[in-house]
Amino acid sequence: MKPDPSSLSEDAPEWSEDMNTRAIRLDQLPLALQAKLKVGRPRSPDPKRIVTLRLRTSLFEAYQAQGPDWRARMEQVLADALPSGFAEDK
Repeated sequence: MKPDPSSLSEDAPEWSEDMNTRAIRLDQLPLALQAKLKVGRPRSPDPKRIVTLRLRTSLFEAYQAQGPDWRARMEQVLADALPSGFAEDK
């Protein structure tokens, strides 16, 4: 989508070649400043993974009928079914 020229202001000028030549990479900044500029959620030590699972329709609908957090409840039931100590609650 192209920017609307009427909404451009002098406070936020278009990026120029001069700005490009003066720019520096994040890894060239002091470490303390790098840490402050990095945004986003920290990486999980045990990230979730997308899977395909075939379930009976009645089972799927029963979990879905429990409300918006049905996926989390289903995951908890699976984790609780594992032998003790195998999957710690993260």
